[in-house]
Amino acid sequence: MLTKSFLTSSMLAALAAAAPAPQDGYSVAPQEVGDVAGYTDADASFSVTFMPAGTPASVFGPDSQVAAIPTAPGSAPPRRSSDVTGATSHGPYDGTPTTTGAAKAPTTIGTVIPPLGPAPTATYYNTDGKPQNPMPIPYQPAGGLGTNGTEPRYMVNSDFDFESITLGLYQEWIELDSFNNGLAVFSEQEFLDAGLTAEDRAYIAFMAIQETGHATLLTNMLGETAPPQCTYNYPYRTVREFIDWNMKLTRFGESGVWGFLAHMDAREVANLLSQSIATEARQQISFRQMLGLPPQPVWFETGIPQSWQWTYLAPYISSCPENTTRLAWQNFPALFIDNQPNPNRFSPNDTKPHEVAGDRIADPADSTIPADESCVNINGTEHPGYSCGPAIARNRSEPLSFPGKLVNLTWENPGLAVGPNNSYITDTSAGAPAFVAWVSQLNLTYTPLEITGNNTGYTYQPAGEVYEGDPAVNDTMFVALTDANPFLTPFNLSMINPHVVALGLYQAG
Repeated sequence: MLTKSFLTSSMLAALAAAAPAPQDGYSVAPQEVGDVAGYTDADASFSVTFMPAGTPASVFGPDSQVAAIPTAPGSAPPRRSSDVTGATSHGPYDGTPTTTGAAKAPTTIGTVIPPLGPAPTATYYNTDGKPQNPMPIPYQPAGGLGTNGTEPRYMVNSDFDFESITLGLYQEWIELDSFNNGLAVFSEQEFLDAGLTAEDRAYIAFMAIQETGHATLLTNMLGETAPPQCTYNYPYRTVREFIDWNMKLTRFGESGVWGFLAHMDAREVANLLSQSIATEARQQISFRQMLGLPPQPVWFETGIPQSWQWTYLAPYISSCPENTTRLAWQNFPALFIDNQPNPNRFSPNDTKPHEVAGDRIADPADSTIPADESCVNINGTEHPGYSCGPAIARNRSEPLSFPGKLVNLTWENPGLAVGPNNSYITDTSAGAPAFVAWVSQLNLTYTPLEITGNNTGYTYQPAGEVYEGDPAVNDTMFVALTDANPFLTPFNLSMINPHVVALGLYQAG
């Protein structure tokens, strides 16, 4: 049996450092432990007898009449992208780029951002549970940003803001196209064979319409240089793979925004973006449900740096119109999990090497496995825990992954052309890979990388927890090869970038 001791530096995996810890000299809030009064062997103090109707309704209407008046919405602000009215083009790019590399500033000041101590203003601590400073008006505690009466300006306010929101717009455009494309290329029967009905298809179509609103919002906050929709090259061949891809697409799209949202200079833009990304979180849950996975297996959603999101996204953009605004973010080399768990199997341990639909980081798992190995059409009532058909919730008898699992890895060298018009080049400033960084929820956990050959190696899945009872490694999560194991937390995770050798995705749960 293979064994390995883990070297771990984690956000809350072992040192409980990501969430605010009580400062030295201050009392600690009492822990709530044990059984909650009234919940153990309790009998309800009320009783309602309900007998469902023996025969369901088969005749509907006429409806009851309620008071109403004629209304009209008036003139609404236009959307940048209307509802789909025709086909769009897709496929790989085979031309020659007219420019290469990420967008550059007039000058670059340094190569790394040195770590500093806590901000000198980070001194507030409440010892008595009461307001500590004078209130500006009744019922409004002192503090906060943008609370002093200044008029909001819903525009990006720095290069950081501009590049972050532009990345977000690239993401919204591909989601809009992807949701519509799957509905266009697969038949009604193919959706039914995957357990998805006309109502499910209508739901996906509505998610695409949501993206027209998101794209319009981000465009308005960027101004005239906001990029347009591009041409895309998708990895799916079946309805299951279409759903799997969208689950991964919305995962790194959502996590990318959580990673930069709190760092934005324009708080007004962050305010509106949070209302957009909350919708994307619901989309991600829905695609997990359609794939027959637990809808929300984690306690916290992960935030990742912008360069990570761009690394995952760029390979699926074939080309963009001439003079489309370019991004400044880094494209890292790709990291592949050779024994990536296949959620289409009732026994994920039987997943064969490279059992994915393509050769890009976020490609879906291969859904064309033999029927007697698939969980898609298993009757979940007869065989609970073994079906992965669409459902509100699933609880798999055999998990996709588990602590201590051997994880085989291969990775690319830098210098490959990726992204729109093959005009971005993968790059890394890191040294030789030595660790595998696991980024999930609030945690960053490192495990040793064992090199087995040229750009190949292995590690073991760590067993850290965020808090007691919440395994850190779960969900669709993020992995990186690094040359060092710096201690970082969710708010400064981007400082890992100079150490990243390659980036991958892991379908842990």
